[in-house]
Amino acid sequence: MQKRYAADPAKTHGRLVAEEESAFRSCFQRDRDRIIHSSAFRRLKHKTQVFVEHEGDYFRTRLTHSIEVAQVARTIAGALGLNQELTEAVALAHDLGHTPFGHTGEDALDGLMAPYGGFDHNAQALRIVTSLERHYAGFDGLNLTWETLEGIAKHNGPVTGDLPWALAEYDERHDLELYTHASAEAQVAALSDDIAYNNHDLHDGLRAKLFTEADIRGLPIVGDCYDEVDRVYPGLDDYRRRHEALRRVFGVMVADVIETSRGVLEEANPESVEAVRHLGRPAIAFSDDVWRHMKEIKAFLFRHMYRAPSVVEMRKQVTAVVEELFPFYMEKPQFLPKRWQEDVARAEGETALARLVCDYIAGMTDRFALESHARLLGGPGGAGERRG
Repeated sequence: MQKRYAADPAKTHGRLVAEEESAFRSCFQRDRDRIIHSSAFRRLKHKTQVFVEHEGDYFRTRLTHSIEVAQVARTIAGALGLNQELTEAVALAHDLGHTPFGHTGEDALDGLMAPYGGFDHNAQALRIVTSLERHYAGFDGLNLTWETLEGIAKHNGPVTGDLPWALAEYDERHDLELYTHASAEAQVAALSDDIAYNNHDLHDGLRAKLFTEADIRGLPIVGDCYDEVDRVYPGLDDYRRRHEALRRVFGVMVADVIETSRGVLEEANPESVEAVRHLGRPAIAFSDDVWRHMKEIKAFLFRHMYRAPSVVEMRKQVTAVVEELFPFYMEKPQFLPKRWQEDVARAEGETALARLVCDYIAGMTDRFALESHARLLGGPGGAGERRG
């Protein structure tokens, strides 16, 4: 049973472009389906979390990560009496704005775009679903509901200060009330992201042999979960033991969010979704202990995985790919695809062109970025036209 502070599709703030709604799906279900069918969502299959796409078939991609986040988010939303469809829509869309090569590509693009307003993947996700997806006859973007757009823009909390240009540009024509917290559903999606990547980065790091099970046995939550598996299943083979332990880590984090958030919501007793937005603090949260433990796990992963020598070396290589593609397209925008040429012709000034080039590179998959670099600049993996 949904709580009174759950988002109600019958009370949606609507879409920027009015549409006749489906007779069979709620507006939030329809948002979720449009996200799943978008080109940007499909491209997540070949965009990575930490490892470059070709490094292994079993490492997580942005697509598998998004599906895992959505599964966790639906579980938590259901337990808290929230709207599962809105929660799932925000969870599935939260990484649409990521560049090729994970945060490495984002850092490179942000540096390149510094003279033109910078780059932020959350703002880019909003730009994708409001402008860059161009499949529908009546509008650019996916024409999602206000609630889904709000969740994409501010699922990590209120957005204040200097806004990323892509977010500021859209907010001028469609006020997303960036100064408030998002709905409880969007907050669930944000914490589900933390749960998913902590868990799967441990798994991927072990698979990549960046650290061992002995290394992570000393981590909070993780060590207790291994102890429980050893107690219940003595002599279990290493592969099953790892899986059993890490799925318990997942379970501890999910249960903590549900229990802690129930307590926050019972104490605050919000009467509506608007009351959640104006609560002045997050309605969905980890306990202090588990949040502290998660920060310890993140710190371990930062040292042993994100800054592992092999990962750092690959970061250097893919940073060079992005840093060389950007000036190439700025100098020779005629090499952008044919369907982008109308936008090139309309671009007035260097900033407009830079944002167009940024949109194009940010949408690339790992594989396509490497292939384009090889074809146009003669980089590793092929020969092509060299600049100059």
